[in-house]
Formats: sequence, C-alpha cells, structure tokens
Amino acid sequence: MKSLLTYGMWVVVSLLAALALGVVALQRDEPVNSLWIVTAAICMYALGYRFYAKFIAAKVMALDDRRATPAERLRDSHDFEPTNKWIVFGHHFAAIAGPGPLVGPTLAAQFGYLPGTLWIIFGAVLGGCVQDFIILFASIRRDGKSLGQMAREEIGPVGGFTALLTVLLIMIILLAVIALVVVNALRGSPWGAFTILATMPIAIFMGVYLRYWRPGQVLEVSVIGFVLVLLSIFGGQAVSQSPTLAPWFDYSAMTLAIGIIVYGFAASALPVWLLLAPRDYLSTFVKLGVVILLGFGILLIRPQLELPALTRFVDGTGPIFAGKIFPFCFITIACGAISGFHALISSGTTPKLIASESSARPIGYGAMALESYVGIMALIAACALQPGVFFAVNSPAGIVGATPQAAVATISGWGYPVTVAEMDTLAGQVGEQTLMARTGGAPSLALGMAHIFSQIGGVDRFIGFWYHFAIMFEALFILTILDAGTRVGRFMLQDLLGSVYKPLGRTGWMPGVIGTSAAIVLAWGYFLIQGVRDPLGGINSLWPLFGIANQLLAAVALSVATTVLIKMHRWKYIWVTALPMVWLVTVTYTASYFKIFSPDPYLGFLAQANQLQAALAAGTVPAARIAATRAQIFNNQLDAVVCGIFVILVTLILADSLRIWTKILFGGAGARVGEAPFVLTQLRPEEI
Repeated sequence: MKSLLTYGMWVVVSLLAALALGVVALQRDEPVNSLWIVTAAICMYALGYRFYAKFIAAKVMALDDRRATPAERLRDSHDFEPTNKWIVFGHHFAAIAGPGPLVGPTLAAQFGYLPGTLWIIFGAVLGGCVQDFIILFASIRRDGKSLGQMAREEIGPVGGFTALLTVLLIMIILLAVIALVVVNALRGSPWGAFTILATMPIAIFMGVYLRYWRPGQVLEVSVIGFVLVLLSIFGGQAVSQSPTLAPWFDYSAMTLAIGIIVYGFAASALPVWLLLAPRDYLSTFVKLGVVILLGFGILLIRPQLELPALTRFVDGTGPIFAGKIFPFCFITIACGAISGFHALISSGTTPKLIASESSARPIGYGAMALESYVGIMALIAACALQPGVFFAVNSPAGIVGATPQAAVATISGWGYPVTVAEMDTLAGQVGEQTLMARTGGAPSLALGMAHIFSQIGGVDRFIGFWYHFAIMFEALFILTILDAGTRVGRFMLQDLLGSVYKPLGRTGWMPGVIGTSAAIVLAWGYFLIQGVRDPLGGINSLWPLFGIANQLLAAVALSVATTVLIKMHRWKYIWVTALPMVWLVTVTYTASYFKIFSPDPYLGFLAQANQLQAALAAGTVPAARIAATRAQIFNNQLDAVVCGIFVILVTLILADSLRIWTKILFGGAGARVGEAPFVLTQLRPEEI
C-alpha cells in the first residue's frame, strides 16, 4: 500500500511538472504568474534527484558506505578531515553559489523569461547536477585529487598537463571577475562591509568551538552562529547610520581589492576547519535564509512576470549584451544551469571532507539543484520589474543615452515605457541618488527582491531597507566562492609544481602551502587591480570572458567524467556525460568565434578594438578620454587573445580524450580505472 501511494505521489509530481512547464512555455495572451515557474522548477528538481540521481548513484557509480573516504584515510586535520555531511553541504553550496545564479539570470532576462527558465531547469537537472555529482564521486575514489590531476591520470600526460594548465588559467580569470564583483558591490557601503567583515571572526569562533570546546555539537554551534550573523546584519545597519562609525567601514575600491587579496591568502593557507568550512557554513545561513524568504515571498505575493516570454532583443540587438539567444543565453547563465567552476570545488575541498560515499548524492547533485533554484528566484525577481524599469537600470549610458531624458526616450521607443519621474521616485524609495545605468545585474536583482520583500508586509516604506539588505546578501553570496576557489587553485598549483620539486606537491608542507597560496592570490589579484583601475570599471572587459571560460571549463570536466565512465562501463553509460559535453562544446565554441571574430564592434572584441583605434587615429577622441580609450583597446585585445588561448587548450584536451576513448571502445585496449584500493571504514557515526 505504501509503495502504491509513493508511486501515485510521483505520478502527480510528474503531471504537475508537465502542466507548469506547458503554461510557462505556451502562454502568451496574458502575463504568467511566477508561481508556475516555481512549481515547474521544484517538481523537476524533485524528479531529477529522486530518479536520475538515484539511478546514477546506484548503477553508474555504485556508491558504497563501507568504503573509507579520503577524509578518513588521509586525515591530517588540515585539508583532509571527516566532517558532518550538513556542514559539508553548507560549505559546498556556499562555495559553488557565486555570482552566476544571481547575476546571470538577471542579465539574461533581456531575452524574456522563457529562454532563461528552460535553460536553468533542464541545464541543471541533466547537466550541472550530473557534472558536480560525477566529478565529486571520481575525486572521492581517487584520494580527493583535483580535476587537473584526474585528467592527467585518466587521459594521459599530454592531455592531463594541458587540462591542469587550462583549469589553472581559467580559474585565475574567474576569481578575478568574482573579486571585482565583490569590490563593486561593497564599495562605499559601510553596512555591507561591516557585515562581511564580521562573518570572519564569527567563523573562526565556530571552528574553534566545534573542534576544541564542544566537538560534535553541530546544532548548538549553528544556533550560536546564526544569532551572531543576525546581529552582524543589524549591526551593519546601525554602523551605516552612525556619523562616527560609518567612515571606518566606507572603503574605496582599491582598499577593498587589497583587503580581498589578503583574505584570499588567509582562506587558502589556514587550516580548512578554522576559517573556510565554518565561514562557508555560516554564510549558508544567510544565503538559504534569504532564498527561502524570497521563495516564501513569491509564493505569498505571486507576482506577475512583467517581462514577456520573449522580448524584441532575441534578434541579438540587446542593450545589456549583444548576441542572439543561441549561444549567448547559455553563456550568460552559467552557474544556475551548469558551471565548470563547480567541478573545481567538487574535486577540491569538498571530497577531502566527505565522511561517507552516500553523502555525495545530496552534496553533489542536491546542492547544485538548490543553486539552480536560486537562479530561478533571481530570474523571477528581475522579471517582476516593469520592463521599462528593468532596461533603465541595466542598460549602459553608452547605449541608451548619457542623460536620464535621453535614456527613457530610447527605452520607451523600444516599446517599454518608463519616465524620468518614475525612476527618480524609485531611487528615492530605496535611498539611492539614481538607478539609471546601474549595470551588472546586482542592482536590478536587489530592486526586484526588495519589491517582493516589501510587499510581504504590505509596507512599501521598507523597500529601502530590503534593497540594501539584498545588496549585502549578494556580496556575501559572491565572496564565499572566492575563498574556496583560491584554495582549489593552490591545490592545482602545488600539483603542477610538485613535478619540479616534490615537497611543493605535498598539501601538508607549510612552506609550499604559503608559497603557492601567495602565487595564486597574486595572479588573480593582478587582474583584479587592473579591473579596479579600468576607467570603465573592469566588468565590461572581464565579464564576457567569465561565461565563456566557465563553460569551457565545464566541457573539460565532462570530458574527464566521460573518460572515467568509459573506463568503468565502456559504452553503457557514456551518454550520461557525453551529451551535455557535446552541447557545451557547441555553445562555447560558437560564442568564442563570435566574440573574437564578429565584425560588429558591439559584439566582437577585435572589432571594438579596431573601431576605437581608428577613432584615436582620426583624432575624434577627446583629450580627456584618450587614456581610457587606450585602456579599452588593450582590454579588448587581451580578451580576444585569452579567449583564443582557452579554445586552443580545450581543443587539445578534447582531442587527447577522443584518442583515449577510441582506443578503449574500438581498439580493444584494456582500461585501467584509477581508483584507490578499497579500505574498510573505521569511522563511527558519533565521530561525524
């Protein structure tokens, strides 16, 4: 009887998912209620986790809790440490959930709500969650090795070395962009800066409390940490309103950049239990709390999606970024659907903390599904804004006009009416001088979230509080990916240098830890400083590389995962990772071609550099803009070169992988699976 009820429940969930997706995809005559998108997403995530993830865990991976994990076998109390699975879940979610699920869907709303919704849901269930899950499993079975190390062992020395170098270079760009987003979000914000700073001593306190004072008391320290975080949030508001204290936390962009570089070094070099894991776990309280509150607000308010299913900008003439739905929607939305950066976390810190193999399913597949849900929430918050307001906030002045009057005239001419008075009133409500041309996605997302939060109590005068709270939340969300990413970069650099000098490859050798941590931080710190000094703010030059590099990295991860599955099962389960890999290769190579070689200056890096160079040669650039124009030219040329290098390196990896696959599948060669030997676990449940 119980099995019959369970079967019936999942039939209902499946029918509900089909109905909700049908309404979202086909309804055109009237605005769609956001509740349909939420229903479709939750049902699809539940079905994916219950059936697809369970199938992969049982048939493809054969997870075995009797098998000791690297956290137990290689325990060193620094990087390898068996940890409660919910703390690991919190750390993993906090580490993977960076700017992508917040900013990407907001920017992609330029096309309307439909393309982003479908890509976030199906991309995650069939691609992103699968990548994270399988890479995490492979790393657990291989002593917690990094993605680059696994590529070298599974593909071969040439492809492996190329993969390690590619991953390291891509990571430096990703971390620089992430850090720059944090700088732009916290610059001139005493409230956000105070709260972010406060989470660091709180995290250290939690790490010491749980390790020495009250070992195993996870719930107890969680409650204490949650209360302290709440106090820091309200304390940040008090600080921002204090004429005496506010200047102490009102930092310039350069000061924040230096501070973030120092923090990145500390997070990489200190023991994982002292700062990294507890801080990410702590940040998860705020992240999940806000996401749950946003989901509750959407369910309670049920806002209509004001943006249409498809806007006029599907033709590639969008003001926020150039390019058509294919391939640029799939590049703009990375972390909400599938992100190569996640593979670095799944093969970096997380497998060194997991105490039992069965935890890989909720942590690998489940955490990514939760991040995808964050992307859905962000998309809804953006699409709930009036279209005119959305485009006024996100469109750069160079496209719509330098003055508010010119901007609203341009946007209204597109068929999305908005007025100067409307924008001035909205800015006054949230406590800002202006909301025009606040590009980057974060301000419009905060505005959409504040709009929903303020309606929960029916009091619009709190919209200013919620707006600044959302800005702080976004900064906290993004910063946690920086610390884990820097640590993973340190692991990869140690592995690369270990072939030159063996002690450098040992993760427990402190001189090597300190030296490689400093090298990684200085590498992405260089690009961060250049971005801060960029007269256009840096995001315009670095952000396009973020999406392309991230998805190219996902293609590399899926290539390694496919190699592992072929060695384990030959043809049987190759489709699990090969299909999303082929899709990503198609998308990223197409986008790279357009960004490098498109003759449209608004789209192509080289075309824009040539246009600016011609303007300089013709003497039409004002004297005050010459230095800035030269910086733009250099940034565009650098973007083109870096993008081209990434494509070449990834092509070499894919070619070497294809050689290995052909040899195994058609050549009759034996396939050696590079798993560590089976060791029976000795951990007792009370130890974790």
